[in-house]
Amino acid sequence: MPKIVGIKFDFNPKVYYFAPGELELEVGDDVVVETSRGQDYGTVSMPQSDVGDDKIVGKLMPVVRVATDEDKEKHDKLLEKREAAYPQIAAKIRESGLEMKLVGAEYTFDAGKLIIYFTADGRVDFRNLVRDLAATFHTRIELKQIGARDECRMIGGIAPCGRACCCSDHMSDYAHVSIKMAKTQSLSLNPAKISGLCGRLMCCLAYENDYYAEVNKMMPKVGSVVTAASGETGTVISVNQLSKTVRLKIENKEKDSVAFSDFALSDLKFKPKSQPRSKDDDPGDESDELPATDNPDN
Repeated sequence: MPKIVGIKFDFNPKVYYFAPGELELEVGDDVVVETSRGQDYGTVSMPQSDVGDDKIVGKLMPVVRVATDEDKEKHDKLLEKREAAYPQIAAKIRESGLEMKLVGAEYTFDAGKLIIYFTADGRVDFRNLVRDLAATFHTRIELKQIGARDECRMIGGIAPCGRACCCSDHMSDYAHVSIKMAKTQSLSLNPAKISGLCGRLMCCLAYENDYYAEVNKMMPKVGSVVTAASGETGTVISVNQLSKTVRLKIENKEKDSVAFSDFALSDLKFKPKSQPRSKDDDPGDESDELPATDNPDN
């Protein structure tokens, strides 16, 4: 079985796998690795381990060496060079008049190329801008258009929960999220409440979705009529998947009154639903696009 080690790079919390060879590496070690664009500088984030051949996708690139003092100094200088280049790049984009937003920039470890990341609503003809940037920085220029989620991952920020955005903090890959997950968890479909800084559905919707999906199979459907062990019959108006309780609307026709009571799921008698495909679960539910709303305050 091949031996691998996990490496992280600037701008990206994703872990990439490399072959350590004869090197004995520990988490936190700075290393120089071979990548498709040449040598690059990264940090060991996952200890060495053995994996099956079926887990390796593509060619496993090697770790060239543990970073030397010269490598670290070179990396620090490239970071400083990148910071100095950023305002110049922004100025050139403004001068070009192109509808694009600068997100980030980085030099390759050999300093032979400056990679610039940007977002835009559509395709952008930046050929003249590339020539202008190449004349300014005297190096090869590569412009990469990225999406809203990639922008959030690179820049980071504080999510609505008060913690750092998952994508920029600890997630190796984006979570697959959909409107259906929000419905499964009985969340408000107000985009302002279920969207992250990127404007897409929050990645954390996927964290507990399996639990909610399983519990929902045991819960009565809202609007159905169920009977409690005490003999009371009522209409289900809401369910709480975490506490596994059901709120019933109980009507007393003799006293012309209505009462609302919470019951434990185990105290109710009903036929569990078989979880057929709902008429609301259209193909659009599998998208991470947010529903439109006329009133964000709802």
